[in-house]
Amino acid sequence: MLKLETDLQGKQARFGDIYPILLEKDITLCGNWEYDEAMFDGILNKDGPETIYLRIPFDVVSGMLEDPETQIVFGQPFVLKHVVNVGLDHEGDDLLATTGLNQFQSPEEKDGAIRRKSHWEEEGERVVQGIVESFPLLDERRIR
Repeated sequence: MLKLETDLQGKQARFGDIYPILLEKDITLCGNWEYDEAMFDGILNKDGPETIYLRIPFDVVSGMLEDPETQIVFGQPFVLKHVVNVGLDHEGDDLLATTGLNQFQSPEEKDGAIRRKSHWEEEGERVVQGIVESFPLLDERRIR
């Protein structure tokens, strides 16, 4: 995992203001979220079984997640690599795998070693800077 130094950390925004803009940039809400914290997730690169992700964590300041008026505060963005098994899951249930019911496997490496670290840090920071410039951030002093 590569932690990114950006201007986004600590900034606040309304969920309804930012989510449509993030979707336009192919950045989505991670499926595994809680009502008080979650992550936005975008793919920086996919090469065979390896995927480099940009993850942007955030906490809910007020409201409930997915409500357009919910106010969120951003955590420190980071870059992460997942490596998946593209072959058969030999430890899984063959019947489920054959019928297609077991189509999702856990990554072999959830936080794999990242080659060309400086390249991916720069790419992640570039994407985050584009996000910061694209949507309205609320002044932290106005939010309590």
